[in-house]
Amino acid sequence: MKVSGPKGISGGAPPAKRTSASGEGFSLPQVGPGDKPAPAAPVAGMSGVMGVEALLALQDVGDPLEGRRRTVRRASRLLDVLEDLKIALIDGVLTPDKVRALVKTLGEKRESTGDPILETVLDEIETRAAVELAKLEVNGLAS
Repeated sequence: MKVSGPKGISGGAPPAKRTSASGEGFSLPQVGPGDKPAPAAPVAGMSGVMGVEALLALQDVGDPLEGRRRTVRRASRLLDVLEDLKIALIDGVLTPDKVRALVKTLGEKRESTGDPILETVLDEIETRAAVELAKLEVNGLAS
């Protein structure tokens, strides 16, 4: 068929069949009713790439920046606890929970970041928290 403008369709030659270079079209091999499929051959040389122990060891390695992220998150929590403590002291409603939160956060292990400037800032935050805790203990507000 051929479309020739707004007048409509005109008949043409039927489309040609495509054939391969040998002149034959695509065909599947003929299988008889009693034929069984060939068994799959095992793949030679395949073995487990790693054992479970290796996978567990890889999980422990972690990202090189993960220690730095944890330390920065700890410092951020410490600043949040100090801010809550300040607000509680101003309002005059210091609860033992706020003091315990300060002690707990201050007691968490700090990892090295490898950045001397960041280490200095972290030292200052920890010093400020320790001073506030000592002041609370002297005033008998820390339990």
